Amino acid sequence: MQENNVTPVKTEQDPSENVSMKSLLEAGSHFGHQTHRWNPRMSTYIYSQRNGIHIIDLQQTLSLLIKACAFVESVIAKGQKVLFVGTKTQAQDSIKEEAVKCSMPYINHRWLGGTMTNFETIQARINYLLDLEDRQSKGEFARYQKKEALKLEEKITKLNRSLGGIKTLKTLPGAIFVVDVGKDNIAILEAKKLGVPTVALVDTDCDPTPIDYPIPGNDDAIRSIRLVSTKIAEACNRGSLLLAAKEADEQAAAQATSNAQVSANQEADSSKSQTSTSTETNEISSNDSNVGENTTVETSNSDAPSDESDQTVSQT
Repeated sequence: MQENNVTPVKTEQDPSENVSMKSLLEAGSHFGHQTHRWNPRMSTYIYSQRNGIHIIDLQQTLSLLIKACAFVESVIAKGQKVLFVGTKTQAQDSIKEEAVKCSMPYINHRWLGGTMTNFETIQARINYLLDLEDRQSKGEFARYQKKEALKLEEKITKLNRSLGGIKTLKTLPGAIFVVDVGKDNIAILEAKKLGVPTVALVDTDCDPTPIDYPIPGNDDAIRSIRLVSTKIAEACNRGSLLLAAKEADEQAAAQATSNAQVSANQEADSSKSQTSTSTETNEISSNDSNVGENTTVETSNSDAPSDESDQTVSQT
């Protein structure tokens, strides 16, 4: 039986190889908000203040970013999804681009209340959107009047603006990544209510306590948002590779088990056929021996009367 060798997939286990203090500094991740706008619960992550602006401790940012990336990677490796959320203007493009790169769902326009807590209703609207797009692709809108067709097209555009990024989300995500905790606080509350882990970029004016994996940093600078979003997306890609390798190993193991079962069945059939053949051979040989014995007995019986007649003739 041949063994199925699966080539191991190499993945980057340490995100710190691609992110450094220098890259965080260049992205402006260390700049917080004005000192009078700070949240006291962020004091742990504040290094100092300069010109009335808080400076974030990038040592903690780096270590917490690595920790968050490792968690995201583990979530994807389990076969779950990570929902990217960033509805503020500075984050919309970065969130969409990075989510598309790693094939993850995203919301970058507006968080609809009940997106997770009332997921069945949201899923019904997604199915309606998919049905409209399917009808449009088949050319069924041509049967309607021009005004009715335009209304349906506007409805598709409106639904795509709110639900287009989560059309592939069939179940609740395994985790959510949020850029601005203050603006998208409803997403945080729904995730906490359902027990969905949260990863978030938190600035000095945010409350980090509801966040499971906080990443202290500037949530207003586009470069800072893109840097953190890119690292989360890369972690998703690494998790996808791990998941693919795991599925390949399971498939190879199942194939090996199947081959072993087939081989065992073939050996059993072969032994059965050999047993039946030997049995038939024994039966044939025993029949032949019985035939020989019967022939000998008949011959002896036929010779006996001739001897008696010879004895009678000699006496006469």
